[in-house]
Amino acid sequence: MGAWGIKALERDEGLDVLDILKNEYVPEHPVMDLGEMIELMKEEVMLGADFSQIDFLFDNTAMALAELYFQWKDNGKLDYDHEEAIWDKVTGFTASKEALAFLLRQLTDIKNEVPDEDGIREIVDLWKNEDSGEIAPAWPEHLDWLIKRLISEQEA
Repeated sequence: MGAWGIKALERDEGLDVLDILKNEYVPEHPVMDLGEMIELMKEEVMLGADFSQIDFLFDNTAMALAELYFQWKDNGKLDYDHEEAIWDKVTGFTASKEALAFLLRQLTDIKNEVPDEDGIREIVDLWKNEDSGEIAPAWPEHLDWLIKRLISEQEA
């Protein structure tokens, strides 16, 4: 597992999300729109076309987009890629109720371990201890935090 932390952006697949945004979205969109980013990720097959398509990559991408959105909300900037400073060109970040609802549904399905066709939710399974089957508390706490923030944003 190419991960160095509990966040989706702290794994190789999260870096893939950042690369797609850096190369295909941010240069043309100083104000980032969460709904447009979701559609781009679907086009890039980083998100499923609908919720019945369950995959580790899709789950990680949904979490990564939520993390990016809340990083902007909390800090007013996205702190990546110091060499090119492309993220410094971002001047805003918007999210429709529909985009927030999409991420909320995806993350809630992860939390509820809605299974794929093999009967598991791979992103959850990867965090389980092989011996005990327990999940270290930091990851589900992070997931819960994202879900609570999405609910709060929808209600605002």
